[in-house]
Amino acid sequence: MEITARLTGDAIVSTVKNDRQVVNFNVAINDSYKAKGSNEVTKIVTYAKCDYWVNPGIAQYLTKGTLVELQGRVGVNAYMGKDGSAKATLTFHVNAIKLHGKTKSEGETNAVPVAIAEETDDLPF
Repeated sequence: MEITARLTGDAIVSTVKNDRQVVNFNVAINDSYKAKGSNEVTKIVTYAKCDYWVNPGIAQYLTKGTLVELQGRVGVNAYMGKDGSAKATLTFHVNAIKLHGKTKSEGETNAVPVAIAEETDDLPF
């Protein structure tokens, strides 16, 4: 699956078992639609927690507000809240990331899209 979204905060790199590193970040996915027979546009924002295991070096580029194109698979974590009600979070297990730059806020200019290649062990060189 492929999604385009904005980071809601800076990415965090965590070290887990066997010194493996994972990059965790959250994104907001914006969508809109017009109901049949209506001129009113309804906007929807869906939030997802993301994890990326391929290359922890990309974390420095994953900062709040960055527009990213992500490829991966969707998952759901269901659990019981402290009040006993059922809750769930949407997760996205990322395989590939393409950076599309930041907003013009904070004096920054839009960057040219940059593709970050996946790190693979089967390269011929």
